Amino acid sequence: MDRRGLAAFLRSRRERLRPQDAGLPVGPRRRTPGLRREEVAQLAQISVDHYSRLEQARGKHPSRPVLNGIARALRLSDQERTHLFRLAGQAETETGTGPSEAVPAGTLRLLERMNDAGVIVFNGACQVLAWNPLAAALFEDFSALGTADRNFVRRYFLHPEPDRRGYGMAGVERFAGTAVSYLRVATTRYPHNAEIQTLIRDLLAGSPEFARLWHDQELRIEHHAHQVLDHPAVGRLELDFEILTMPDRDQQVVMFTAEPGSPVYRALELLRVIGTQDMTV
Repeated sequence: MDRRGLAAFLRSRRERLRPQDAGLPVGPRRRTPGLRREEVAQLAQISVDHYSRLEQARGKHPSRPVLNGIARALRLSDQERTHLFRLAGQAETETGTGPSEAVPAGTLRLLERMNDAGVIVFNGACQVLAWNPLAAALFEDFSALGTADRNFVRRYFLHPEPDRRGYGMAGVERFAGTAVSYLRVATTRYPHNAEIQTLIRDLLAGSPEFARLWHDQELRIEHHAHQVLDHPAVGRLELDFEILTMPDRDQQVVMFTAEPGSPVYRALELLRVIGTQDMTV
């Protein structure tokens, strides 16, 4: 726990927040910027003494419920919330010893209903957990792969046929950097997970490109972007992708879409009919 860092962070976030932002009356004679300590404590549903000690770098390790209350009271962003938990020496979410591989039934129903978008679910270690038919047609038939190969990072850096890795994506280096970033986060979240450690050892031993990116320590994760893909059956596809995160399970839902009625949208409709047939033979 970084007591001084936590105290400085809490003080700065409290001072930037206006009373009206938190639904509190402004009132007269405010001597300090932002909220008062007692107001933050009230909003967080903790004692004023407990909060004050944290801001004075004198507090004991705050519990997860206390941190959740403070994050809510201070209107922290996702990044700020993560930083708060790390300063307090806590993992942001209780995720156990490894990323979950159980996809919720509601998410699976979502995949079934989204016929005009390629949708993939993967976990924090980049393991592909579920996909719809259009996603398989866009990329590959994941059901034909072994469990170990059903991993974006392994599939890219250790593909047995290097010419086929990257799925025809333009700017594939950006994809590689994002995949490595996800894996880097997973190692800090699950430091003792044997499968993740084995994956990293395999990648470091088998791919100089991965080793270079891994040792660069860069962290870049995009949730909204434009992706160009050269598909062997329907040609050039300019797609938008969105990544929706399910933090309670450490899973991401990736959706590849096109503007309805556009030529690319019609190409996706054709691809849905073609499916995973290999039209190049």
